[in-house]
Amino acid sequence: MPGRGALCLGLLLHVLLGCGSAQLPGSCPDLCKCSEPAKTVKCVNRNLTAVPPDLPPYVRNLFLTGNRLARLPPGAFPAQRLPDLSALNLSGNHLRAVEPGALALPALRQLDLSGNPLLSLSPHAFGEGGSPLEELALRGALRDHGVLLSLATMLQSGALRNLSRLELADNGLLLLPPGMFTALPALQQLDLSNNSLVGLGNVSFQGLGQLQSLNLSDNSLGVLRNDTLVQFRGLPSLQRISLGHNAWVCDCAIEDLVAWLKESDQVEGKEALTCAYPDKMLGKALLKINSLDLNCSVPIDLPSQLQTSYVFLGIVLALIGAIFLLVLYLNRKGIKKWMHNIRDACRDHMEGYHYRYEINADPRLTNLSSNSDV
Repeated sequence: MPGRGALCLGLLLHVLLGCGSAQLPGSCPDLCKCSEPAKTVKCVNRNLTAVPPDLPPYVRNLFLTGNRLARLPPGAFPAQRLPDLSALNLSGNHLRAVEPGALALPALRQLDLSGNPLLSLSPHAFGEGGSPLEELALRGALRDHGVLLSLATMLQSGALRNLSRLELADNGLLLLPPGMFTALPALQQLDLSNNSLVGLGNVSFQGLGQLQSLNLSDNSLGVLRNDTLVQFRGLPSLQRISLGHNAWVCDCAIEDLVAWLKESDQVEGKEALTCAYPDKMLGKALLKINSLDLNCSVPIDLPSQLQTSYVFLGIVLALIGAIFLLVLYLNRKGIKKWMHNIRDACRDHMEGYHYRYEINADPRLTNLSSNSDV
């Protein structure tokens, strides 16, 4: 019938128009650029405040940089919809919180969180199980000490055992949490450059049998102690250590470091390493330092030194006592006469006091004494 035919045609047009306005599977989100052949999506500098919910499932390389993503909630990147996402760049956003399960992606191999002012990083951000992550960049993202401790907890839990590259540069780090790297057996590259590290005494490199590159340049290291150098010698794959631009203190404590530099081939550019303190050693190459420059003497055992001082003091006191006794012996006659004179004078004085006391005690003697005076 003509009326019924027109109605069916209208419904068909409505459905087609509705489908045309809806986003087709695999299409590109607004404000993003997509390349299906390259499996890449770029949402760069678009002031996004949340992860686009309609990312194409083919994406393997996702760039969400320069936006305003304040937080990554659980399931921010749905694993079922993004099964092949392997490289994720979230640098230069305003991320402050990465919550549990926010990065639980089954194929994630590379993650860049650099340049984000993180205040909270959940140790379970990659889910409850282990993550296949191999490269993690956190340049300038660990200014908050609590976030550093959360990262250490995450690493120590073994959640990132497949990690081969870890970048922690530009974070102003003074000290690292003890045992931070002990559960990273696959780690090959560790970048700690451009921080404020003053020492590595609490850092353990044991278990990093695959470590090939260690960047410690642009820090505040004054010396590397022998226990740290022993760990370096024990890493069979470590081929490149960067130590440039540190504040090396060239006193007796640096002897072990100088000896290690002269025998080791691990340190790149070691010829350019120079002293920063004291002033008399400023600019001197570490490789040219010898024991005469440091003026190090054999340390004196303090207890032995004190014992020697006590013995010497006893000898002096004994000598003084002997001289005093000798003087007394040589002047014994004069001393005896002097003592007798003192005794007689004291006796006469006491007799005078005794006589006056008797007169004052007897009234008759007092009157007699008064009359005789008259």
